[in-house]
Amino acid sequence: MYNDTIVAIATALGAGGIGIVRISGPDVRLIVSQIFRPRYAGTPDTWASHTLHLGGVIRPSDGQVIDEILLAWMKGPRTYTTEDVAEFHCHGGSVAVREVMALVLACGARPAEPGEFTRRAFLGGRLDLAQAEAVLDVINAKTKDGLAVAVGQLRGKLSERITALRARLLPIMAHLEAMIDFPEEDLPDLDIAQTITELAAVRKELVELIRRADTGQVLREGWKTVIAGLPNVGKSSLLNALLNEQRAIVTDIPGTTRDAIEEFIDLQGIPLRLVDTAGLRETDDPIEQIGVEKTQQYLANSDLVLLVLDASRPLLPEERSLIESFGERPMVVLLNKFDLVDHYDDEQRLRDLVPQADIVPLSARTGWGLDQLAEVLRRRVFALNEDTAMVERDLWITRLRHRDSLVKAQDFLAQAERDFRQGTAPDFITIDLRGAWEVLGEITGETASTDLLDQIFASFCIGK
Repeated sequence: MYNDTIVAIATALGAGGIGIVRISGPDVRLIVSQIFRPRYAGTPDTWASHTLHLGGVIRPSDGQVIDEILLAWMKGPRTYTTEDVAEFHCHGGSVAVREVMALVLACGARPAEPGEFTRRAFLGGRLDLAQAEAVLDVINAKTKDGLAVAVGQLRGKLSERITALRARLLPIMAHLEAMIDFPEEDLPDLDIAQTITELAAVRKELVELIRRADTGQVLREGWKTVIAGLPNVGKSSLLNALLNEQRAIVTDIPGTTRDAIEEFIDLQGIPLRLVDTAGLRETDDPIEQIGVEKTQQYLANSDLVLLVLDASRPLLPEERSLIESFGERPMVVLLNKFDLVDHYDDEQRLRDLVPQADIVPLSARTGWGLDQLAEVLRRRVFALNEDTAMVERDLWITRLRHRDSLVKAQDFLAQAERDFRQGTAPDFITIDLRGAWEVLGEITGETASTDLLDQIFASFCIGK
């Protein structure tokens, strides 16, 4: 429990229907009593918890009413931070909330640090660390699928899985450590074959979770997707069609797009960080050359390439060379301008060139084929984990930190299995088992260091 009280503006500053100032800590009752005058009788000592109270925020020095508000009163420990919490629901706008916050600070509270309300929730046992991170993921969710994953983690889906895996390691660790600490006792021998089988089963579940990191990362952060192709094949028209707005200039003049244009879209639940790039071709124009170089840089860092071809003409040698230069990079080939033709003559040659790529005919001008593109991308995202049947279909590993801990735990257990088979002394096997147990505990925060907590909560906004 902290011995100080914190305050922060919990809503975005600016004009709006409501502005909220949140306070938490041991002095909340005193501060509310000093600056809030309820329209009806009662004080924080007599109010029921989780109730709203109409009244005015006053300046104690002269009794001036700053704003007419609704005060939300929540008594610890049944609150977000597990402490007493009050929220001043002011009229929207920056002046009122700033004035209220200034009064709270004058009464002895201090400004909250980024993520400090959630950190107090973690330290008070209200949330574990994976759930605390999910709070930020809910706020930053880019699609409804990303939101569903974040809410599932907030409700403890990942934490329950990790806690269960750690619990399966404890009996083995306890038996080994008892053998080490009490060698003179007549303890029963550990069933080596059964123990190896159990460790292999735990490790298999870790591998299945690790495999879910690719999809989880996409759902949380989006797919870095580059729209590439020769000049004047319809790349900018495709961007405009996907955004449903005229974001890029479109002309019949090749090389119109000189600089990369970045936009984020939610394509039927799949978050795409789209980049429309300059057409790839040899050019003497120094400005266009810079654009081509930037295109190459974006391609090098992309997760997916949307290669746009002109379906109204045969496959050009330059396009063939371009495709070959992409190598094994994940790619979807888009046959644009299909509204102008009945079929694409070079489709078989194209399939021979890129057998691993999906080929989608479409028309950026009319929008025909965009639904098929969305379905292809959705299938690609979830196909990353199509055969992971051991864990829930809505459980994904969305953070690199979690994936790294799972990989380390898997490595520790693999070493422990080898040690058991080789007859290694229990002292050494215990080191690996405890290593796996501790790195899994870092996911839920049970073994997390202060430095790790500082790093995680520093990424939060102030007021959450």
